[in-house]
Amino acid sequence: MYKPTIAVVGRPNVGKSTLFNRIIGERKAIVEDTPGVTRDRLYADGEWLNHEFNVIDTGGIEIKDEPFQEQIKMQAEIAILEADVILMITNGKEGVTDEDMHVARILQKSEKPTILLVNKIDNFEMRNEIYDFYRLGLGEPFPVSGSHGLGLGDSLDAAVEHFKNIEVDLQEDDSVKVSLIGRPNVGKSSLINAILDEDRVIVSDIAGTTRDAVDTEYTFEDEEYTLIDTAGMRKRGKVYESTEKYAVLRATRAIERSDVVLVVINGEEGIIEQDKRIAGLAHEAGRAIVIVVNKWDAVEKDDKTMKKFEDEIRQQFQFLDYAPITFLSAKTKSRLTTLFPLIKLVNDSHKKRVQSSTLNEVIVDSVSMNPTPTDKGGHRLNIFYGTQVSVGPPTFVMFVNDTELMHFSYKRYLENQLRRAFDFHGTPIHIISRKRN
Repeated sequence: MYKPTIAVVGRPNVGKSTLFNRIIGERKAIVEDTPGVTRDRLYADGEWLNHEFNVIDTGGIEIKDEPFQEQIKMQAEIAILEADVILMITNGKEGVTDEDMHVARILQKSEKPTILLVNKIDNFEMRNEIYDFYRLGLGEPFPVSGSHGLGLGDSLDAAVEHFKNIEVDLQEDDSVKVSLIGRPNVGKSSLINAILDEDRVIVSDIAGTTRDAVDTEYTFEDEEYTLIDTAGMRKRGKVYESTEKYAVLRATRAIERSDVVLVVINGEEGIIEQDKRIAGLAHEAGRAIVIVVNKWDAVEKDDKTMKKFEDEIRQQFQFLDYAPITFLSAKTKSRLTTLFPLIKLVNDSHKKRVQSSTLNEVIVDSVSMNPTPTDKGGHRLNIFYGTQVSVGPPTFVMFVNDTELMHFSYKRYLENQLRRAFDFHGTPIHIISRKRN
């Protein structure tokens, strides 16, 4: 499901991070009175009036040539490109500044829906201070107080009102959505081109060549697929920001739209921490996953190389122990035929439904082989029955006498039993325990 994105933009020290924290309901952004303290964009989930969305916190945009200003300006511009709606934050105690006018001009050029917030209006008497902000040409200013949480609801009402137009424009189709995620230069675009047998996507040895997510239709064995390519930002002159951080945002947006996620690893370079971070996004989102080791042609091999690499993947990606692994080369197209059978396998598992009667037979057998745990007082967990409540990923509710007795380890055991019994390949399984009334 596509989630709109709100970018929080403005010059330094107007309270962007404070408002960001208010919107997402936690202190995720660093808040400090020193201008320019927020240097990296931060991403989080927000919700308002049953609308879910992504929120991007940006560094300040400033005209003066201060340290990090070029980098911060670039990050804000990228956030603007990613955003569906923009919240421009200003400081009501300082009035309209040249920097505010500069930011407003940038936002007007973007032609994105923009909501103007005048922050630090901490009491009703200060509301007369907002009228000067009409000069920015961004419409009605909303008085808010990030530190006290005042007035934010009205501005979010205005922001989510724009979501209606976004949702109308998005036409869902019945194809299987397959996104390729991974850090820059692991060969995602090359893999798309190899599948299509044509140069549809720009490929370069420079990390971060792909600027925008690219959707490509593909048919395999009469099944329709949409391949979603993602990558980092194109370099403009010198590198203004980490392409890996940008890749995380692209990956997040692509994962939200996907049924199946291909986690692409550079077999020539091996596994790094960023690979695990990006793969974790797909796991947490509950998507079906295939681990793809690309550039396998460039690896010096013997008869044990593949097994050693697979063992390392299992060690480094323990949270993806359910995901199948394939080794291939987009450049030479070797072993490329292994890919789509695995995509079909994990997608079928992701959408698989199990009859309640069969499910409960497996639960009874599992408990007989490994009895349920007890607490210190000798009270034993009783699982009365289970039922599947949803797919994508398969989610099961188990009704028990006491949810506190359903320990993580036993839930993990039941998950493994369900995998073996019903051939759940490449998909996470969610087990929810509920107390039977």
